[in-house]
Amino acid sequence: MFWVLALLSSFIVLSGDGLLSEGASSRPHDINVGAIFSLSTLYGQVADIAMKAAEDDVNSDPTFLNGSKLRILMYDAKRNGFLSIMKALQFMETDSVAIIGPQTSIMAHVLSYLGNELHVPMCSFTALDPSLSPLQFPFFVQTAPSDLFLMRAVAEMITYYGWSDVIALYNDDDNSRNGVTSLGDELEGRRCKISYKAVLPLDVVIESPREIVDELVKIQGMESRVIIVNTFPKTGRMIFKEAKRLGMMGRGYVWIATTWMTSLLDSANPLSLPKVAKSLTGVLTLRIHTPESRKKRDFAARWKKLSNGTVGLNVYGLYAYDTVWIIARAVKSLLDSGANISFSSDSRLNHLKGGTLNLAALSMFDQGQQFLDYIVETKMSGVTGRVQFLPDRSMIQPAYDIINVVGDGLRQIGYWSNHSGLSVIPPELLFSKPSNRSSSNQHLKNVTWPGGGSVTPRGWVFPNNGRRLRIGVPNRASFKDFVSRVNGSNQIDGYSINVFEAAVKLLSYPVPHEFVLFGDGLKNPNYNDLVNNLTKGVFDAVVGDIAIVTKRTRIVDFTQPYIESGLVVVAPVTKLNDTPWAFLRPFTPPMWAVTAAFFLIVGSVIWILEHRINDEFRGPPRRQIVTILWFSFSTMFFSHRENTVSTLGRIVLLIWLFVVLIITSSYTASLTSILTVQQLNSPIKGVDTLIRSSGRVGFQVGSYAENYMIDELNIARSRLVALGSPKEYATALQNGTVAAIVDERPYVDLFLSEFCGFAIRGQEFTRSGWGFAFPRDSPLAVDMSTAILGLSETGKLQKIHDKWLSKSNCSNLNGSQSDDDPEQLKLRSFWGLFLLCGIACFIALFIYFFMIVRDFCNHHKKPEEEEATVPSPEGSRSKTLQTFLAYFDEKEAESNRRLKRKRNDDLSLKSS
Repeated sequence: MFWVLALLSSFIVLSGDGLLSEGASSRPHDINVGAIFSLSTLYGQVADIAMKAAEDDVNSDPTFLNGSKLRILMYDAKRNGFLSIMKALQFMETDSVAIIGPQTSIMAHVLSYLGNELHVPMCSFTALDPSLSPLQFPFFVQTAPSDLFLMRAVAEMITYYGWSDVIALYNDDDNSRNGVTSLGDELEGRRCKISYKAVLPLDVVIESPREIVDELVKIQGMESRVIIVNTFPKTGRMIFKEAKRLGMMGRGYVWIATTWMTSLLDSANPLSLPKVAKSLTGVLTLRIHTPESRKKRDFAARWKKLSNGTVGLNVYGLYAYDTVWIIARAVKSLLDSGANISFSSDSRLNHLKGGTLNLAALSMFDQGQQFLDYIVETKMSGVTGRVQFLPDRSMIQPAYDIINVVGDGLRQIGYWSNHSGLSVIPPELLFSKPSNRSSSNQHLKNVTWPGGGSVTPRGWVFPNNGRRLRIGVPNRASFKDFVSRVNGSNQIDGYSINVFEAAVKLLSYPVPHEFVLFGDGLKNPNYNDLVNNLTKGVFDAVVGDIAIVTKRTRIVDFTQPYIESGLVVVAPVTKLNDTPWAFLRPFTPPMWAVTAAFFLIVGSVIWILEHRINDEFRGPPRRQIVTILWFSFSTMFFSHRENTVSTLGRIVLLIWLFVVLIITSSYTASLTSILTVQQLNSPIKGVDTLIRSSGRVGFQVGSYAENYMIDELNIARSRLVALGSPKEYATALQNGTVAAIVDERPYVDLFLSEFCGFAIRGQEFTRSGWGFAFPRDSPLAVDMSTAILGLSETGKLQKIHDKWLSKSNCSNLNGSQSDDDPEQLKLRSFWGLFLLCGIACFIALFIYFFMIVRDFCNHHKKPEEEEATVPSPEGSRSKTLQTFLAYFDEKEAESNRRLKRKRNDDLSLKSS
C-alpha cells in the first residue's frame, strides 16, 4: 500500500549516495541481493553460512553469469523490527534486485508492501505464514513449503491417533498465530478441535518463564493432554524445561512440536544431543522432508568446514542455499533474455519532495515483474530436492519427516506428504503412483511416548480441578425399575444406573461422579429438556432411559445402545382358542366359499362327463346329486375308482386331487399352529389400523412418542392422552378411555409383565435404543461405548437385564401380531391352483360337448320324406332341443343299440 511506503520513507535521511542507476549496462559487474536476518538466532546463523556458501558456488563459475558477480548483502537485524524496516529501505536505495528474508512473518507482512510498490521480489524460507497470500503480496515468495501444509500434517497425525481435542501453545506473533489458525481449520474438517489456545509473549521479548509456567499450570488442570507447540527454539526450550519440572513429560501426555524442534536438535552439538533428547523423550516433531541426493550429501559434508563447528546443519540451511540459487538462476535468465537491470525513481513520490528527506533515493526495479516471473518459473534440482513452484506459488510436492525423540536421539517413524498422507515409505517413491488417502493406507511406525510407554495415550483425562462429573438422571414418577431414588435418600438405583456403573468399572481410569436428579418426582420429566441441559453445561453427562433419537443426536453424543428400543402399540386382547369353531380359523371366509364352490363345480363336471357312460351317475335326481357330492369329496380315494370314470374324468379328478392335497396340507399346518400357539383378538392389529381408527391413543408423560405420533404418523393431537404410570395404562385401556397405547418396548414389556389382558399389536415401527449422553466430541462417550460392548460380550449386560426386567405375573400375551393374522390361509395364496383346476374343467367340458354334439348329428339325420314338408322355425328348434336333451340324458349304450337297429331297418327297406 502506498501510504505504508510513504510513512516508512519518512525515516530516510538525505543522502547523496543513493543515485538512481538508469540506463545501466545489461551486464553489470555486481548484482546486489539483500538479506535481512537476526544473526544471533539459530535460523540466522545457519542461513548466513549457507547463503555465503551458495554465493561462492555461484561466483566460482565465471561463465554462469557471464562475468557478473552475485553479491549477498547480509544485514543483522538484531531481532529488531525497526532495524529490519530501515535496512529494507536501504536495500531499495542501493539497487538490490531481490531481498532474501525477512526472517519473521511480522516483518514479511510489513516489508511486502515495499516489495509490491518498488517491484523488488522478497524470497523467504523462514516466514512461512499461511496468510502471506500471493494475491495480496505478489512480490513475496516463500521458497520453502508453507506452514499450511505443516498444520495439515499435524492434523492428520491427530486424526490418525484418534484424538479429538488438543491444546495449542504458541507465541503471539503472526507466524505462530496464523499457523494455529490454519491448524484449527484443518481439525474442524476432521471433527476435532483446539479446546484451548495458550498464548505466550513474543519470542523476542520473553525472558522469564513466569508466563510459560502460568499457562502450563492452566493446561495441567484441563481435560486434553495433547499439546501442540508452535513456537521458536528459544521459547520452545523454556517450555519443555518448565514442563519437565511440573511433571508434564510423563505418561498420559502427548507433545507435538512443529519444525522448530528438529531445527534445534539437528543444529545441536552431537555430543550434547543424547542429553537433550533424553529430556524430550516421547515428543513427536516434524522436519521438512528433503530427499536423499548426492548434492545434499556433498553439502552436508562441507558444512563442518563452512561453519567451523559452531552450529549444525538443519533443513533451513538447505533451503537458504537453494534460495540463493533460485535468485541466481532468475538473474541468469533475465540477463540471457537481453534485458537491462535498471532502476528508476517512483513518480508517485515526487509530490513528497522537500524538507530534509531524500525520497528520490527509493528506486523502483524496472525489470522487477519480469524478474519475479523468472523466480516463480524456476525448475531445478537443488540440495532440498526438486525445486518448482505451482500456479498458486506453493512449493511442489510438500512433505515432512515425522520424528520421535527418544533417549539416544531422533527416530524417524514415517512421513507425511500432501500427495499420500501418512506413510512409512519415502514420499518420492509415492509421487509417481495414484494418490491414496484412505484411512487403511495411513501408517506410522511405533512410537515411544512420554514416560517411555508404547501404548498410544488416549489424549485426555478428567480435569484436575477436584470437581466430580455431574451426571443428570431423570427423577421418574413411574417405571422406577429403570431409574429411581432409593427410599428418599441421595442414592440412585435401577437398571440404567447398574449398567452405567458396570461400564465405568471396565474403564482403565477412575471416573469420579455424582448423580443429580432432574425433575420433581411427581411426574416424569421431559427428556428433551434433560438432554438440552447437557448442552448448556448444567450436566457433564446424562444417564438413564434416554432414547437415541435424531433430534438429540444433533446436539450431543450417545454411547453404544445398551438396550434395544422402539415404539410399539399395546391394546386389550381376547383369546381366540377357547371357541368350538376354532377349526374354521385356518381359512378366511372367501377361501372357505371358493373351496366349497369348487367341490360342487368339480362334482358337476364329473357328472356331465360320466352321466351317459357310467351307471353310478344315472338314476333318480336325488341319487345323482349324492353321487356328485360323493365323487367330489372322496377325491383322495380316486385311486380305488380309477376304472369307473372316463379318461377326461380321470384328468379332471387328478388335477383336483393335486389342488385338494395342497390345500389340505396347508390347512393342517395352520390349524396345528392355531391350536398350539395362543391366538389373540383385538380391533387394533398394529400401527396401521391405529392410524386409520378414530380411537384415542395413550402415551407416557415425557416420552418422545407424543411428538413422533403428531409429526410422523399425523395423528391429531386431540386424540392423544397423556398417562403417567402402568396403573393408569391398565385403567385407561380397560375402561375404554384409550383404544391403545404407544410407548417404547422396554416400558411396554415391564407393563405387560404386571398387567394381564393386554398385548403388543403389530411390530415395532421405529428402531432405536437407549444410551448415555455426553457433550459433543467427548472422548468419554467412545470409551463408555467400548465398555458397554464389553458388558454385552461377557454376558454381564444380560444378567443386569434379568435382575431388573425379567419378571412376569401373566401368561405370555405379549407376542407381536401383525395386522393380518399370519396363520390364516387367504384366497390370494391359492388362486393359481383354483385357476388351474377351472381351466382343466373347462377344457374337459369343451371336448365332451364337441364329441356329444358330433355324435348327436350323426345319429339323428332327418328322413327323406320329412324333407319335403317345411315345418315352422320355432317348432323345429324346440323339437331339436328336446331331442338333444333326450339324447344327452340317454345312456350311451342305448343310443348305440338304437342307432344299430335303425341302420338295419334302413338296409332292409333298401333291399326290398
